[in-house]
Amino acid sequence: WEICCRLGFIQFFSFVFFLSSGYVSHDVPLRSCENKYCGLGRHCIVNRGTGQAECVCMEHCKPHYKPVCGSDGEFYENHCEVHRTACLKKQKITIVHNEDCFFKGKYLSDCSLFDLLKYDDYNSDKHLCLEEFYRAFQVIQLSLPEDQKISITTATVGQSAVLSCAIQGTLRPPIIWKRNNVALNTLDLEDINDFGDDGSLYITKITTSHMGNYSCYADGYDKLYQIHILQVNVPPVIRVFPESQAREPGVTASLRCHAEGIPNPVLGWLKNGIDITPKLSKQLTLQANGSEVHISNVRYEDTGAYTCIAKNEAGVDEDISSLFVEDSARKTLANILWREEGLGIGNMFYVFYEDGIKVIQPVECEFQRHIKPTEKLLGFQDEVCPKAEGDEIQRCVWASAANVKDKFIYVTQPTLDRVLIVDVQSQKVVQAVNTDPVPVKLHYDKSHDQVWVLSWGSFDKHSPTLQVITQASGSISHHTIHTQPVGKQFDRVDDFFIPSTNLLITHIRFGFILHKDEPLLQKIDLETMSYIKTIGLRDYNCVPKSLAYTHRGGYYFINCKPDTTGAVPPQLIVDSVTDSVIGYNGDVTGTPYISPDGHYLVSIDDVKGLMKIQTFTDRGEIQDAFDIHTNLHISDVAFQASFTEAHQYNVFGSSTTQTDVLFVELSSGKVKMVKSLKEPLKPDEWPWNSKNRLIEGSGLFGQYLMTPSKESLFILDGRLNKLNCEITEVERGNTVIWVGEA
Repeated sequence: WEICCRLGFIQFFSFVFFLSSGYVSHDVPLRSCENKYCGLGRHCIVNRGTGQAECVCMEHCKPHYKPVCGSDGEFYENHCEVHRTACLKKQKITIVHNEDCFFKGKYLSDCSLFDLLKYDDYNSDKHLCLEEFYRAFQVIQLSLPEDQKISITTATVGQSAVLSCAIQGTLRPPIIWKRNNVALNTLDLEDINDFGDDGSLYITKITTSHMGNYSCYADGYDKLYQIHILQVNVPPVIRVFPESQAREPGVTASLRCHAEGIPNPVLGWLKNGIDITPKLSKQLTLQANGSEVHISNVRYEDTGAYTCIAKNEAGVDEDISSLFVEDSARKTLANILWREEGLGIGNMFYVFYEDGIKVIQPVECEFQRHIKPTEKLLGFQDEVCPKAEGDEIQRCVWASAANVKDKFIYVTQPTLDRVLIVDVQSQKVVQAVNTDPVPVKLHYDKSHDQVWVLSWGSFDKHSPTLQVITQASGSISHHTIHTQPVGKQFDRVDDFFIPSTNLLITHIRFGFILHKDEPLLQKIDLETMSYIKTIGLRDYNCVPKSLAYTHRGGYYFINCKPDTTGAVPPQLIVDSVTDSVIGYNGDVTGTPYISPDGHYLVSIDDVKGLMKIQTFTDRGEIQDAFDIHTNLHISDVAFQASFTEAHQYNVFGSSTTQTDVLFVELSSGKVKMVKSLKEPLKPDEWPWNSKNRLIEGSGLFGQYLMTPSKESLFILDGRLNKLNCEITEVERGNTVIWVGEA
């Protein structure tokens, strides 16, 4: 090529518009491509076969002379040609500024200074000013005001947001946006799909996953960048307990309130619409940072509707807990209703063990129901646990259970290749659903009302499969549906992960399937039950073993299997916005668990004897971990809302080999042991998963937890951190489900 002369007038702003719009072809219907952002070097066309909008590499760029050097050592006439070539070659080519490739050309001998005046006197004043010289020789001057290097934007979940890049300058190249060092412009993102003519970042519907740090810079000039901090606020969501209660004069009453929001909401209480704060006394107190109203020695005048109100910057929520103070001899309707509710079917542990199913009320440790192995399914001749050939005693074998809206319990029978459905209202087994051989794991996807079933295919895990039971909460005849196989093979599934819903996150759209010995995650659409994307982990030599997810920032934490040397790499972090691995979670190793409010990450490394606890800020930032050393060999964990602090959680951990349970107050790191809970099942006596001693909590407000030993059940009082009771003669009761009030 030839340097020095400018052979025509450059219409710079047309060029910028061309780049930012992705150069949509004129023969494509606008309505098909108007919402399709294709990224630099590509444009949108309509596939004649499918009628769908698709992104393809550009056939040509608009004529524009703005020479740049590519990272591949080649000279390009403009930025567009760099991106078009990168698309065609399917490789990353960036713009470099060492100018080496410029000197591969030759000078034009008949070029004169008059040509500069002829072609670069933009305002036609017959003089060349400094700015016109800059433009003539493509000198780009960029600036960013000092007070705008960091910009903070606050938005409420569900709204849209615009992040504007403050980098300015003559001939400014297109703006590139990054999140966690991953460029967003070239990704086909559903929520971030329009970067505007001015280089702004548009987020169409904000979720908590979008919170965090973003950066912008002019393409090829990444040393000058602006940081945008997106703070996502969430209005409070509130629950009270109990919704109503009746008390006799002279006893104690407690009304609890749990509220979540971002930032943490402030709590207040009204009685019959009037603030109770001026009436606080020794008899009427607020506890646990105002989340509990405690009334000692209740009187008739304490009867009323107690309203808990939660407020933060994003909104307000409230709920009512009613208290009736009446003599037991005067049974009003409210009193009768409450007492019947208190003796109802909810707030029970369901324990699945060798001799059937036991329904246990935890306060007094009472049996409410015993479903024997010989009991018939409701309306059928099938028994709950048919006698196996060669067995002297009729016994049950269970593996995994799932609570479906406190209406049904689904539970697997791996030796019978089926799932039983227990109706909570009647406390009877109402249906058996045939599955693939050896079903071992269940998960209830509340967002789509479906139960996912992992089956091994055989006891040596020869041909594992995934099946789904739809309309799980419906009183219908159920059956299973297979998920879409990968490469027409069903036998690669090792495990699956679906995030749980919580008070703030009520809909989960995606899950992941883990394949045996493969360094990748298969992303699945839970609604269509189909694979949509593969996230490769080979660069990190990570075969995923288990996952956890927090909605604060939208991060997945991946526990990797040991490598060929036995070494375990640190956890990987995947950003759910970009589906990209953004690096290691420091030096944190082990199995990850997330608290129900998404505020804490608890990682347990059994080899090192370490429990690491990390917190997430309201901006989705991961805080440094603190360590708890333990030789317990943790089998399972259960989170419980704190009884002494609002917006806090505690965690309990059961042991694979020992008789103690670990208690940790997550806000302070305070540790306590609950001792003498007898020996658990040996790991080889529980082949279905690694949790040979599970621990199960009792819901949002529950103070009780259950953990089994080999032949007993232990109910713990989490409020007092002590043993509540032991229930003997319950062998192999390692499948436990809590059922609250429906």
